[in-house]
Amino acid sequence: MLESPKFIVNDQYDGSRIFTWLADMCGLSVDLVNFLICQISALFLASLFRSLLHPSKVSSKVRHIFALSIGLTFGYFCFGQQAIHIAGLPAICYIVIRTQDPRIVQRTVLLVAMSYLLCVHLMRQIYDYGSYALDITGPLMIITQKVTSLAFSIHDGFVRQDEDLTRAQQYHAIRKMPSALEYFSYVWHFQGLMAGPLVFYKDYIEFVEGYNLLKRPSSNGNLDNGKSELVLEPSPTKTVIRKVIGSCVCAFIFMKFVKMYPVKNMKDDDFLNNTNIGYKFWYAMLATSCIRFKYYHAWLLADAICNNSGLGFTGYDKDGNAKWDLISNINVLSFEFASNFRDAINNWNCGTNRWLRTLVYERVPKKYGTLLTFALSAVWHGFYPGYYLTFATGALVVTAARTARRMFRHRFQSTQFTRMFYDILTCLTTRIVMGYATFPFVLLEFMGSIQLYLRFYLCLHIISLVTIFILPIFIRGEKRVKPSSSSTSVETTNQTTRTNKDAKVDKGPTGKQATAAIPATDDLNDEHEESDAENRVTKRKVHISDNMPQHQLQEKQQQHNNIILHNTQQQDLQQQQQQQQQRVACARDAVSVPHDQCEMDQLSSKLKEKIEAETKNIEEFIDKTVTETVSGIVELKNDLMRDIEFPKLKLGSVTNAIGGGGSSGGNLDKDSLVAASTALRKRNISHENGMDANCVIEDNNMEDNSATFLKKEIEVINSVVQQANVLPAMLSNGHAK
Repeated sequence: MLESPKFIVNDQYDGSRIFTWLADMCGLSVDLVNFLICQISALFLASLFRSLLHPSKVSSKVRHIFALSIGLTFGYFCFGQQAIHIAGLPAICYIVIRTQDPRIVQRTVLLVAMSYLLCVHLMRQIYDYGSYALDITGPLMIITQKVTSLAFSIHDGFVRQDEDLTRAQQYHAIRKMPSALEYFSYVWHFQGLMAGPLVFYKDYIEFVEGYNLLKRPSSNGNLDNGKSELVLEPSPTKTVIRKVIGSCVCAFIFMKFVKMYPVKNMKDDDFLNNTNIGYKFWYAMLATSCIRFKYYHAWLLADAICNNSGLGFTGYDKDGNAKWDLISNINVLSFEFASNFRDAINNWNCGTNRWLRTLVYERVPKKYGTLLTFALSAVWHGFYPGYYLTFATGALVVTAARTARRMFRHRFQSTQFTRMFYDILTCLTTRIVMGYATFPFVLLEFMGSIQLYLRFYLCLHIISLVTIFILPIFIRGEKRVKPSSSSTSVETTNQTTRTNKDAKVDKGPTGKQATAAIPATDDLNDEHEESDAENRVTKRKVHISDNMPQHQLQEKQQQHNNIILHNTQQQDLQQQQQQQQQRVACARDAVSVPHDQCEMDQLSSKLKEKIEAETKNIEEFIDKTVTETVSGIVELKNDLMRDIEFPKLKLGSVTNAIGGGGSSGGNLDKDSLVAASTALRKRNISHENGMDANCVIEDNNMEDNSATFLKKEIEVINSVVQQANVLPAMLSNGHAK
């Protein structure tokens, strides 16, 4: 029997105490029980939100009202009178957004929201210092992220030009002021009020209005052999079940092991004086790891709630599988097996990382980016001294790790064995550094953290400082190719052109797209002019060579060859610089790209691929054994009945309706497409009483064809039954699916 940890009863908790009896039965505090009740209820309400309140059935106004009403109900149930802050902070910020100039609205909202949040943090530390009980600061921190990101998106959309924005900023830019209903629905929607994750305003509005549904790649469609794209809405059931199971496993691990390695023991005199430094490192690593599973549980469950409502869908991958990673807040495997501190940070609390990158890192001078990002993160968390010790140590370690990576990584890339050794070594080092840097975040106290750091002899702080300031003097780092000033200006122009093209693809037909397309046209004109100039030079050369002596002709030819060689070398150098610039752009735009796509050498990525491969093998084995033996004949019959169910919808008509043809130039016929989609979604088969084997089709003109097809179907099924050994081969060839 699992023994739950003994949680301290918080007398300051202002939420509902109706389920105190359930809390006593489970051994949990009433605030945690209320949190779980709200999240489990939100999980089921999300399914109703996706089905009964689908955008095709109700208006966006109804969806907005439902989402914010349930969110406010959950807020009052969990926080009681403290829920007034949930309404107060966004209300003040909305007034600022509607009244302030867009040129300064982002700074004003950031100042107002952070001031309000810090006042609440300070009040909590006064009346409930060091408590981990559920309180209003959690939702307020998420609301602060929402209102500030919205203000910066408004500033980007109304004030800044597209060429001055990164790809992520271009995508999230807002050019229409939100209405009151849209704003408060975005702030209070029940899917992300309690534990996040952060969703940007544009993504949320597209989800509510139904514009988030993307198209499956045409290579995965089999109705018209890849000639069209079908708009499909995937089911999130498998993803939701996987995340809920992961959340339950993390909750079990937390409750099982948190009492074995309590964090409070780290400040006891017996632990400080009577244990060696190796055990201190081991205990700090395990204690902080156990605490992390509490956050894994909350974030995975919150992510499952959003996915179950349809929020988080980003399209399909190359294999046709739906992706639900738009707002995922945690990548457990990528974090636990990260090979450096920076990768670990990027996979932890991903919503906050996206918020910090969008607000700070991309908008300040690069040399201050890391420091200011950690500073805002520390202030956003509150005034506990442990937060600032952790983030100061983290900033130092990240800088040292970047320097060490530049000095040592390229020395281990010669063979597969050395690369694997480097990945394993850096992964273990990251685990040790993670426990060393994050225990003040959990301990919260300043003196307790300082005393423990002194027992560690500040070893990792000293190693980091030596790595940053001393080792580069004696160890030469990896060489970098620096582009010249002239080529840099040319490459900047090309990069701006590519960015504008991407903005054109992402944003749809707007007035600024025509402007974005101009640089590409100029490039083409330049190419034509260069080609014409070369032709003119060639013709002139031929004409002169007719009347030129042989030795002068050879000299001219040699000069021409030297010029061609010089131009070729310049083109090669520009291509290398262009590739380097693209790599820099990839790192810069990481806010909109999964991080593992930029760091392919991570040990976590390799382990994740192995786990996914084994999972797919298990699923294929289950499908092969269960599906073929139990439901194979039924699926085969459904496949054969397809033409009977839709006698008027022929394959050619669907192809012509969707793909277009002839003089239409590929334009979609809306009436044909609606009719095709309606026929694909509805079954119009009626069965008369007393008839077991005869199907009556409502279309009288197709009775003869139906009877003929039924006869053929019965013959096929009889032949399959008689030759049972042929059925697995037919199923494996795709007849059943």
